[in-house]
Amino acid sequence: MERASIEPAIKLIIAEVHNKLSEAARIAKAAEACAVAGSITEGLEVSMDIEQLIYEAGRLQDAASLLNRLATD
Repeated sequence: MERASIEPAIKLIIAEVHNKLSEAARIAKAAEACAVAGSITEGLEVSMDIEQLIYEAGRLQDAASLLNRLATD
């Protein structure tokens, strides 16, 4: 596959990885705020949404890496 045709897809994937991890960071901050305020159970409940976002970011990173390996100069 030609690199020129793959690079836009890789850029989009990396942007989506950033979005997923930014959302995970926002959730982690909210969970921490709950915990600091004494609502440990609520903080844990809030933080449960992080796992799926991190999983998705990892799979997207895998896809970007695969596309990069398939690209020829």
